[in-house]
Amino acid sequence: MTPPLVDLAMHHKPQGAGDRVAYGFVKALRFFADTFFAKRYGHRAVVLETVAAVPGMVGATLNHLKCLRRMCSDRGWIKTLMDEAENERMHLMTFIEVSQPTLFERFVVVAVQWVFYLFFFGLYLVSPKTAHRVVGYFEEEAVISYSHYLAEIDEGRSPNVPAPKIALDYWGLPEGSTLRDVVLVVRADEAHHRDVNHGFANELGGLPAIAIAPCPPHAALEPNWKAAA
Repeated sequence: MTPPLVDLAMHHKPQGAGDRVAYGFVKALRFFADTFFAKRYGHRAVVLETVAAVPGMVGATLNHLKCLRRMCSDRGWIKTLMDEAENERMHLMTFIEVSQPTLFERFVVVAVQWVFYLFFFGLYLVSPKTAHRVVGYFEEEAVISYSHYLAEIDEGRSPNVPAPKIALDYWGLPEGSTLRDVVLVVRADEAHHRDVNHGFANELGGLPAIAIAPCPPHAALEPNWKAAA
């Protein structure tokens, strides 16, 4: 399976106060991540993917409740955001197999997740457009980080270990795939989420639609009751 090409230069130029706040917030998070993790990209992925899986669930929940109140269509937003949250969770489950988090990193995950969940929930209530822009910029940074991770692997500074079985099953990667193959499909996933969230923010702000990067094919995770039916 060949991952789709990723536009590494794609960047939404901030327009208006909300965009500038979103961009500044994400750049501040980037500074702390770079300071804390340096070039330990596997451990960075474990911690940051636990945060990245939060916005989709928050957005899906609040859009679901809004549609119930207004008795209107969600225009496909709810499933899109739920799929995003699930996809980010599978990134986490994959990188746990690659880089076992330390006890301190597990503590950081718990602390940061709750703080970020409450922050993002409040932000989405106040300004869904800014919330989606935050995610768009967050995913822009994720694409950059995974590009750096690829460079570390290609230049021999990070071992190109065999891809874990969970990645083979989820993305349908062939036997013999390596960590490099996993990072390529994860980066393509993040580029897709980047464009979807910038697109949602544009739609809410009355701005033109943008092209959406393709998402790599992956297995649909079905609940147990469907398997038993």
